[in-house]
Amino acid sequence: MSKNKKIMFGLSLFAAAIMIMFFSTMPSAGSKEVTIEELLNKKDSLKDEYIMTQGLLKQDSIDWNADKIELKFEISEESGASLPIRYMGVKPDNFSEDVIVIVEGFLKENGVFEAEKVQTKCPSKYEGEDVENYDSKMHKEMNENKQN
Repeated sequence: MSKNKKIMFGLSLFAAAIMIMFFSTMPSAGSKEVTIEELLNKKDSLKDEYIMTQGLLKQDSIDWNADKIELKFEISEESGASLPIRYMGVKPDNFSEDVIVIVEGFLKENGVFEAEKVQTKCPSKYEGEDVENYDSKMHKEMNENKQN
């Protein structure tokens, strides 16, 4: 094999590896995002789909079995719709009240969502400030201090 062919072969392998890493690390690459209410209303049409949904954790529904590394809980929406979740894996650290839980997995025929991925986020971190409480004078002073 000539030197040029070896270089081209090596670059091709490198490019293929980069593409594989890129697509395998894309979040929610193959999931369909739906609300809990949509999921419950369209159970039959979504039964074989890889789904991503989110809701507020129902604190009193948490059932953690450390021996089996099994976590069962429910999430709900403002509309009142709730979804039972079963997850085989480590319980997230901040798994407590007032946490938004994002789950990815499959809805089983028994109505339980089998999660393959569970993530949490604190809702207060992601909410913007109320426009009525905006202090333009303080904002201007902060910008001036930053420039100095």
